[in-house]
Amino acid sequence: MVAASSDFLPHPLDPLSKEEIQSVIGIVKKAHGELLFNVISLHEPRKAELTKWLENPSTPRPTRIADVVVIAPGGKVYDGLVDIALGSITKWELLDGLQPIITMEELMAVEHVCRKDPKVIEQCEFSGIPKENMDKVYCDPWTIGYDERHGNKVRLQQALMYYRPNVDDCQYQYPLDFCPIYDAERNEIIAIDIPKVRRPLSKMQAINYHPAGVEKAGGYRNNLKPINITQPEGVSFKMTGREIEWQNWKFHIGFNYREGIILNNITFNDKGNVRPIFYRLSLAEMVVPYGNPEHPHQRKHAFDLGEYGAGYMANSLTLGCDCKGSIHYLDADFPTRAGGIRTIKNAICIHEEDDGILFKHSDFRDDSVIVTRARKLIIQQIFTAANYEYAIQQDGTIQPEIKLTGILNTYAMDPNEDTHGWGTQVYPGVNAHNHQHLFCLRIDANVDGPNNTVFMADAVASEAPVGSPENYYGNAFSVKRTKFSTVGQSATDYDGTTSRTWDICNTNKLHPYSGKPASYKLVSREVPRLLPKEGSLVWKRAGFARHAVHVTRYQDDQLWPAGRHVPQTSGEPSLGLPEWMGDGSESIDNTDVVLWHTFGVTHIPAPEDFPIMPVEPITLLLRPRNFFSNNPVMDVPPSFCSTPSQVAANGVGVTNATDKISKLAFTNGSGDCCTNGTNGLS
Repeated sequence: MVAASSDFLPHPLDPLSKEEIQSVIGIVKKAHGELLFNVISLHEPRKAELTKWLENPSTPRPTRIADVVVIAPGGKVYDGLVDIALGSITKWELLDGLQPIITMEELMAVEHVCRKDPKVIEQCEFSGIPKENMDKVYCDPWTIGYDERHGNKVRLQQALMYYRPNVDDCQYQYPLDFCPIYDAERNEIIAIDIPKVRRPLSKMQAINYHPAGVEKAGGYRNNLKPINITQPEGVSFKMTGREIEWQNWKFHIGFNYREGIILNNITFNDKGNVRPIFYRLSLAEMVVPYGNPEHPHQRKHAFDLGEYGAGYMANSLTLGCDCKGSIHYLDADFPTRAGGIRTIKNAICIHEEDDGILFKHSDFRDDSVIVTRARKLIIQQIFTAANYEYAIQQDGTIQPEIKLTGILNTYAMDPNEDTHGWGTQVYPGVNAHNHQHLFCLRIDANVDGPNNTVFMADAVASEAPVGSPENYYGNAFSVKRTKFSTVGQSATDYDGTTSRTWDICNTNKLHPYSGKPASYKLVSREVPRLLPKEGSLVWKRAGFARHAVHVTRYQDDQLWPAGRHVPQTSGEPSLGLPEWMGDGSESIDNTDVVLWHTFGVTHIPAPEDFPIMPVEPITLLLRPRNFFSNNPVMDVPPSFCSTPSQVAANGVGVTNATDKISKLAFTNGSGDCCTNGTNGLS
C-alpha cells in the first residue's frame, strides 16, 4: 500500500524533487549567470533540529536547504547552500585546490576527444590500429587520482584505452598500453603516459558473453526451468511517501548522488514500545586500490562513491530481471551539468524474499515439531561499480550485502610476459591486475537512545592453566570486552582467531535477565587489511581504510570518510576520517557516536573471472544482543506446529499453514512431510 495525496509535504529527509532542483538552478543562475552544475542535493537538516521534529511533528518542519556545487568559467569551483523556500543563497564559497565529483556527462566526453586527438591517433597507429579505425577505439575515463606532475588546480581525467574490433565485442580483451590525460577545462588531451616497454594490440579471437558469442562457443545450457516468485495477496509492507513500515520496522528511505540509498530513523516496535536503533545508515565510501607498482598504474585506486557517486551511477532497474516478484520502485532525480533534469527510473527496488527457516525444533521422543519460515525485506540498488542492498529481517537483524560483478579492469601484456605476481593472464594478451574492493559503512548509532558506547568483543580461552581450580579441565573460554573510551582506542582491526565483533551498546539500559546493556553487534568477517603500505599514496588518500573500525563523536556534515571533495586529493593532509579522529583523545563514552566500518575483498583475478565476473557476495550483520526480552520472532506464524499433546491426540489442533503451491519435483515418493509427524517441511 502506497499512501500519497495532492498536498503531500515532503519528509525533511526526502531527496529534492524535480521542482526543487529546477528552482535551485534558477536561483543560482539569476545570481551567478551560466555555470556547470555538478551537484544539487538535499543538505540534510541538523540532527538536533530534525530529532525535535521526529519526536513531535507539530514543531516547525526543518527548512529545505539545497547543497550546491558548481564549476564556473575558468575552472573555478564553488560550494553553496540555497534556502529553497526563501529563494536565497545563504552560502557561496570559492574552493582552492579541490575538485568535486566527476559527473557521467564529464566521463562521456573524454572518449570523443581521444578519438580525434592527433597524438592519441599516433599511439593507436603504433599499437597497430589504422587511423580509419578510430571509431573502434574506446576508453574508460577515470579520475586521475593524484599525479604530482599535474597537481589539483586543473580538473583532469585519465583515459584507460581499449580497442573493440566489433561493436558487440567486449573491449576489455583488447587493452592498449598508453594512457592519455584529459583536461576538462580545455576539453583536450594534455599529455600521454607511454610505458617503457611497449605491448602490441592483441590479435586473439574475441570471447564474448552475449547470446551470439555464447551460441558460437557451443550454446546455452538447456536444462533450466523457470522459477517464479508469487505473492498472491500482495506485499506485507506499506509506503507513506518514502517512509516504509514492514512488520515491526519503520524507517525512511533516502537517496543522494553520492551514497545512493540512505536509511534514516530506523525504529522497531517492540510490543508497543517504539525503540530507536539507528539514526542513519549508509555506504559512505569505497576505494579500489590496484596492486601493480609500475607507472602510471599507481593512479588506479578509484573512490567509486567520492569520485563518481553511487547515486549518479545508479542503474535503472527492470522488473522481472534485476528484481523478481512483487516490486515497489523509487526514482532518483539529478541535475544535468547544463541545468536540466536527469531522472533515473527505478533507481531503488523494494521487495520481500523468502529466507529459509527462521527457527525450527523437533523432539525425537514423539516427533512433535515447529517450523517457522523467515522472510526479509530488501532495499536494493545497482550501480556500475557494485550491486548492494540492505536486507531487513524479522528478528531485528540488518544485513548490508554487496554483490560484485561486471568486468575486470585489464591491461595489455606480451605473450608469456612475466606479470611479476601483480596480475594474472586471464586471456591471451590480457593482464588483470590484483586489486581490493574496500567499502566503508557509516553507522550513526541510536541504540535505545542517542547515548551509546562501543565495545570490542573477543572470544578468548581462559588464562588459568589446565589443572588449576579455575580451569581444572582446561575447557573454559569467555568473551573479553574492551571498552572504547576515546576516539584513538577505537581504531581497531579484525581478528579471525578471536571471532572479533564490535558491540554498539546503550549502557544506560540493562537487560533484566542478562544484566548486560542493550546492544547491536557488528558481525563482519570479510575484512581484509589495506595492502598498500603505510605512507603510500592510497594509504594517505584513503585514511578510512587503515583500520576495520573507527568510532567518532557525532558532528553534523561529517558524512563522507574520504572528505567532501575527493578527486585529485594528495592525501597531504589526509582528509575526512583522519581529520575527525584528531589526536585520538576525544571521549566517545556514553554519547552520540558514529561507527565507521571498512570491509571488503582482496581480488586476485583468475580466468574464471573473464570476460565477465560471476557475482561475488560480501555480507555483514547488525544483530540485536540483549536488546529484546527474548526471541522477538516467536509471534511470526509457523508453517507447521505440532505439540506433544497434539501428536498424542492424532493431530487434533495441529497448526498447518504450509503453502499449497509447493509440490514434489518428481511423482514418486511422499511429500506429506510435516503432517505425518516427520521432521521435514513440504
